[in-house]
Amino acid sequence: MESSSADKLSALINELPKQPWYGADLYNWKGFWYRPHQLSSTMAASSNFRAKDDDVILTSSMKTGTTWMKAIIPTIMNPVGRTDDDSLDPLLKHHPNELIPSLEIQVYSVNPNPDLSNMVSPRLFRTHMAYPLLSESIKTSGCKIVYITRDPKDTFVSTCHFMNSVIAARGVEPWPMSEAFESFCKGEDMKKDPKGEVKKLACFLGSLERLKNLEMNQHGVDTWLGIDYKHYFRRGIVGDWKSHFTDEMKEKLDQLTAMKFEGYGLSLGC
Repeated sequence: MESSSADKLSALINELPKQPWYGADLYNWKGFWYRPHQLSSTMAASSNFRAKDDDVILTSSMKTGTTWMKAIIPTIMNPVGRTDDDSLDPLLKHHPNELIPSLEIQVYSVNPNPDLSNMVSPRLFRTHMAYPLLSESIKTSGCKIVYITRDPKDTFVSTCHFMNSVIAARGVEPWPMSEAFESFCKGEDMKKDPKGEVKKLACFLGSLERLKNLEMNQHGVDTWLGIDYKHYFRRGIVGDWKSHFTDEMKEKLDQLTAMKFEGYGLSLGC
């Protein structure tokens, strides 16, 4: 990035609303909170990414079953190596994070205008950006968007455990749960009928390849985030929030969820 562009971006970020969070400042851009380095790459991805009609974009909030989808989608789209020979199985060699690049964490984190011309089609990308922040080309092209969601209460519990696993390794006090407060997939449906849901996803992606059991590599460290891969895997139990929430916490989050989803026809465990 040229110095003038970097200076303009820095000036823009410094003008945004901010608040402290675990020893760092979070900045609010278009209603969403980011750390400065995350915000700059998110802005670049939002402004500069140009989707192709045969792209597949996995979109989600954190801890909604994304790691599962990061394993399933490449298996559907690129079945090469999914044989009975485990030595050729990419999921046993690589963590799912390594199979689908993140737009804001990997693709646009170093260069705001990366050269993607050498990527083989169909290209696969993932993002945690909310729909309003996505590149307009994603919304107007013929690319396929896969969105996975989950009961907000289970997502909350999973996020809390994930964050505590990460910050504990960095010597930071844990996060008290009581204080932390177009193809559409639901984590609950995936748990209830994985074969049926994967078949529907395969039809949406234009493939009916036979899938094996999705055993995957859980060893190593995410080179982009410095997080142990093992922290991306936990129990994934539907209704696990009942072991952690008080009645008051449940009521509060259900009310917030109902307010946020009003008018969208969604009912995620409320």
